[in-house]
Amino acid sequence: MEKNSTPNHTFLEQLDHYCQEGTIPAKYAQNLQQFYTGFQQALTDANLSIVPYAALFEQYLKLVRDQCIEPYVFEPYHHRLRHPFDYYQFGLDILKPLINSHKSSVQGTHYIKPITDTLKRGNNVILFANHQTEADPQAISILLENSHPDLAEQMIFVAGDRVVTDPLAVPFSMGRNLLCIYSKRYIDHPPELKLKKQLHNKRTMELMSELLSEGGKIIYVAPSGGRDRPNAEGIVEVAPFDSQSIEMFYLMASRAGHPTHFYPLSLKTFELLPPPQTIQVELGEARLAKRGNIHLSFGPEIDMEHFPGCDIKDKHERRQARASFIWNLVRTHYDTL
Repeated sequence: MEKNSTPNHTFLEQLDHYCQEGTIPAKYAQNLQQFYTGFQQALTDANLSIVPYAALFEQYLKLVRDQCIEPYVFEPYHHRLRHPFDYYQFGLDILKPLINSHKSSVQGTHYIKPITDTLKRGNNVILFANHQTEADPQAISILLENSHPDLAEQMIFVAGDRVVTDPLAVPFSMGRNLLCIYSKRYIDHPPELKLKKQLHNKRTMELMSELLSEGGKIIYVAPSGGRDRPNAEGIVEVAPFDSQSIEMFYLMASRAGHPTHFYPLSLKTFELLPPPQTIQVELGEARLAKRGNIHLSFGPEIDMEHFPGCDIKDKHERRQARASFIWNLVRTHYDTL
């Protein structure tokens, strides 16, 4: 497609109409405009046109408007919605133009077979991973769609409340299997809802226990509790892992009645939708769409009992040593991407 293809303005005109009528609040309208124009610029820079995606963006705009009018309520365990509207495929279609597939990669593919074999036997897999963008679930699916599409589609993601409450994120979240929790960094905001959030998290953990008891489940969790961000030198670092989070998943898996296998997973997706420089408490963060390469790396199975520091007597120090060990596995593979 020609770089100077005429851009489609219907999206921005319709967005302005929704904003004027009050069905999309101004702060979300601003974020939508920023996302759209960034998306268009990213494609223009790659000698592509946004015109073929006009209908897709118009659909996205309507979905966001619906969320602003009547928000979708996620259950603690949300199963992906593919009918009557296919939210799963919609998420892939939106993200795919931003990915330079020729320069993207999946490493550690020889670990995928033991993972899929484990699932076929009715056992469970938990992936301890880093997390970089809201679109990580879609990025994983796109990277695996030619080789292991079922694995990506069946994956269950432990998701924070931001992606199930922000109207811009909800249409993508509806297409994924999610265990919805309130992140520790937001659970005290506002203070009067803390107890309600804690009870919700308790119910989510009960449902996760039930899923593991059924067997054959693969769960992605980011023990950092948030996205990776650049350090003072501007280098994106894998955020530290929380030892309590890892311990909780390990204990729950040990009580499941089915063996659970743990693997490290490293993601490099930061370029597509960089998070804000600082953590925001309020909803409505900007989405700065860019086009780039993305990478994924599976690592070898983690021995949760034998690791450097496993002989430490103090249980808190021992758990921290395990968290550091797992974090280092993810970081080491991340550095190779």
